[in-house]
Amino acid sequence: MRIKSYQLILLAVLIGTFFYMKNSTGTIQEEHVESESEAYEVLAPQTVQVVLERVYLDGEKSKEYVEETILSMEDFWAFYEDWELINQSGEEIIFRKEMYDISPLLKINGYFGLTEEGVLTIFEGEPSHEKVIQTFFYIDTSKLKSHHYTELENGIPVKDLRNYEEVLQVFSQYKAKEI
Repeated sequence: MRIKSYQLILLAVLIGTFFYMKNSTGTIQEEHVESESEAYEVLAPQTVQVVLERVYLDGEKSKEYVEETILSMEDFWAFYEDWELINQSGEEIIFRKEMYDISPLLKINGYFGLTEEGVLTIFEGEPSHEKVIQTFFYIDTSKLKSHHYTELENGIPVKDLRNYEEVLQVFSQYKAKEI
């Protein structure tokens, strides 16, 4: 009989230890879960309207509207690191970039010509349409070579940045002296 009572006591100690360990382990795990949830707060993706302003050498500005879903702010700012932040609100972020190029409008439909006053100008369409995009300086037409005068009367198409700079360089030598 003595052996049985000793075995019962041992069994009771083992069962008690088991329940004690289970309860204390459960508590430890619960505290661990709580601390994990505090450490890793997950934010939902945010959708914003991004406005990309491009300012070209000829003074033209263009705007592009893009809807962005931001998953990581760090990645978002890295993507637009070459842009200047102009304004930011909850739903809209405006960036600006200075472009070392002429505007698409000039490339497609820009023509150098002269106004009636003798100002070197870029027109939208041929100079006879007289829709001015950009003005530069007065030309001394008395010093202008006849073929240059004819070119300006008909309009010199603006093809690209190189062409734009070349035409300005050629005609700057005929710039009128300021009064």
